Amino acid sequence: MTERFEVSREIAASPAEVFAVLTDPRGHVAIDSSGMLQSAEGDRVTAVGDRFVVHMDRESLNDYPMGKYDVTVIITRFMPDAEIEWTIDGQIQPPIRHLYGYRLVPSEVGTTVTSYYDWSQIEERYRGKVDFPIIPEAGLRATLGILARTVEGR
Repeated sequence: MTERFEVSREIAASPAEVFAVLTDPRGHVAIDSSGMLQSAEGDRVTAVGDRFVVHMDRESLNDYPMGKYDVTVIITRFMPDAEIEWTIDGQIQPPIRHLYGYRLVPSEVGTTVTSYYDWSQIEERYRGKVDFPIIPEAGLRATLGILARTVEGR
């Protein structure tokens, strides 16, 4: 069984324009297709280890009765205009250790953006207790569509 998937899309914007959205905590909320991300607090991220808080609402997925809660996004990879990856720390302890990220490659159109979700490093205690993937592949694809709409319209 695969514990990672990724989807890609050509976006008619430069890697810098796309990266600007992905490094802004409010940008994550703006492009979220799941409806879980409600708002965010914190500064633009600039390095591995940077953090920001996202106010979540699990009612959007209707899978676990968690209601509204906060998570801290922790940047685990950061290459300006090329890649950003993060994990979350939140209500569930120890942290689950699933990873989300984007890779950006310049293209003739502007940027090939690849969004990925990796749950291969989750804590053993969560295997079989939490249904992975939490966000389906279609959710990543929809988020890329919203990202395209966001940056192409600027």
